[in-house]
Amino acid sequence: MDDVTVNREGFEQALYSLLPTGLAGVDAARGRARLRTLVTLRWLAVAGQTAAVVVVQFILGFDMPLGLCLTVIAASAWLNVFLSFAMREQVLLKGWEATLQLAFDTVQLAMLITLTGGLSNPFLLFLLAPVTVAATSLRPRFSVIISLLAISCAALMPLSSYGLPWRTDQVFTLPPLFEWGHFAALGIGVLFFVISSARLNEDEARLVRALDAASVVMAREQRLSALGAMAAMTAHELGTPLATIHLVARELSGDLEDEDPRREDVQLIAEQAERCREILGQLSRAREAEDIVHANMPLSALVEEAAAPFKGLGVELRVTYAPGDGGEARVPMIRRSPEILHALGAFIENAVSFADSQVRAVASWTGHQFMVTITDDGPGFAAEVMPKLGEPYVSQRSEAHLGGGDMGLGFFIAKTLIERTGGRIATRNRIPPRHGAIVQAVWPRKALESLESDRMQINSPQVESESDGL
Repeated sequence: MDDVTVNREGFEQALYSLLPTGLAGVDAARGRARLRTLVTLRWLAVAGQTAAVVVVQFILGFDMPLGLCLTVIAASAWLNVFLSFAMREQVLLKGWEATLQLAFDTVQLAMLITLTGGLSNPFLLFLLAPVTVAATSLRPRFSVIISLLAISCAALMPLSSYGLPWRTDQVFTLPPLFEWGHFAALGIGVLFFVISSARLNEDEARLVRALDAASVVMAREQRLSALGAMAAMTAHELGTPLATIHLVARELSGDLEDEDPRREDVQLIAEQAERCREILGQLSRAREAEDIVHANMPLSALVEEAAAPFKGLGVELRVTYAPGDGGEARVPMIRRSPEILHALGAFIENAVSFADSQVRAVASWTGHQFMVTITDDGPGFAAEVMPKLGEPYVSQRSEAHLGGGDMGLGFFIAKTLIERTGGRIATRNRIPPRHGAIVQAVWPRKALESLESDRMQINSPQVESESDGL
């Protein structure tokens, strides 16, 4: 049992290390932003700020420090010009470099808001913009720096802010309580954006890595299948030249005298060519038989094949099958699927690793669906882990009844593969006083049923009844 578990865990660790967007890819890209993105956003900010200042000063006719405002806006424009000449726009900025640029944008925007009313300015909430960019593209420690800077700038505004632009013949003053309400809204918004964006980014990165791992598993299965097809093609292509060699060698042997020393060598060539033909013929026949198995197989045989590597590992592993309500007596034929074999193998391995003494894999079918139920008599799923089942990187083996070792990918990959074949997974613990876990995979019949099932169904030699009270 330990050897099988270690092998699967080692395989998952190996495939994870090879992922192009794995830990070395996704996490390396996180915390960095493209210079072009920041420059483009800054040009948009410059255009929007300039338009707002022009509208307030010349269209609404409000009095404001126009020169100072345009100077602050020009500082952002000049920074963009400098960066465009000093660096390539395609460059991927390091975390601290992007943080410095966003810090400049935060201070620049805070200064413009200070010149136009401070906490009284409804555009105060625009300080969320650099915070949001930092939270979505940088690592948490950098986004925290920008968040604290934005809140600090807002807190200092009452000390040096200009009045809110208004008509020259009127005085407009907001009560301090309203201004501090603006500040509270900004602070709450900053915290919400930082926490929610960081959590969503982390979940997305974990999901991308896990899906890539599932893709690598499927690519491996497909390569193994392609290897068998290549072997069959090679056997077919070599058949003709070997037959020619054998024929020519036999003819040469007949033309040579018995005393000729070359006759023995020619006969050896003919014998070895005939031997090669026999080997290739066996390979072709084995491949043809395998193709039939790959095309269609009984549901019970599929479960047996998935469970075979885990028998004799110190735990009794029983595979049974029986029709459900409305199911025919004969075992239905289904299309053989590497995805299902890998997924069921992962579930069975997991059950064997946690079982006290027994694991049961039950295949059943009704008129509308196929079901495979895997049950063990181990400790069952921990209550705190049940809501997380199916998520990638749930790796607490002491808490979770999951496979995949420290990776926490085993259950996720298996569940993903089942869903790709049109099925769904249900998990639960057995009803007390029984103990243990139950994993059930369910597919609509049309998702797996063989196109030849009506003509190729076989009689079940023994249909075992189940009364385990699952």
